[in-house]
Amino acid sequence: MRTHLITILSFLMLLACQNRQTDAQNETLTDTAALKPDTIDSVARIPGLSKQVLTALKNKDYESFAGFIHPAQGVRFSPYGYVDTTSAILFSVQGFLEEVSKKPQTKITWGQYDGTGEPIVLTIDEYFKKFVYDADFLNAPKNSLNEMIGKGNSLNNLTAIYKDSDFTEHHFPGFDQKYDGMDWRSLRLVFKNYNSKMYLVGIAHDQWTI
Repeated sequence: MRTHLITILSFLMLLACQNRQTDAQNETLTDTAALKPDTIDSVARIPGLSKQVLTALKNKDYESFAGFIHPAQGVRFSPYGYVDTTSAILFSVQGFLEEVSKKPQTKITWGQYDGTGEPIVLTIDEYFKKFVYDADFLNAPKNSLNEMIGKGNSLNNLTAIYKDSDFTEHHFPGFDQKYDGMDWRSLRLVFKNYNSKMYLVGIAHDQWTI
């Protein structure tokens, strides 16, 4: 009788342990599912997406570049780390394609030069050469996701302007040793989720300013 009772108790204890293990597995599955929404999958694709954007910029393939622009929000260009929403140019997909197709291209005011306050009046080709792809950012030695690398003497408000967005930074720490790193350059590409796909909403060029 005693042996039979011990057997029953052992069985009940084993069953209880199995139930606890099953509950723990269910909780783990629930937590894992909660950590894998479409947005997280999209964020994981951003580094590869950034390379595609940089490739289009390097090749001056404006048509391909336009395919990355946010369909509803457009893309804003900032010549410096501080994103001035009152002066920075904001292009829709169609607006951008219309501008690059003009022969000759129109001179556009993109903001103000740091230090002088003079207006930045350039065509898209000229602006991209000076304030977008002025270094080979596709092959930059330092890259990051949602982390600032380049830090100068001016205010950086990118994360405040682009809330609920993600960004990559492509950074050169300097080019000439005599400047001791003060000739660094960064290009930040800002992406936002739209219908479970990431699109470009901002391009911010940054460098040491006067």
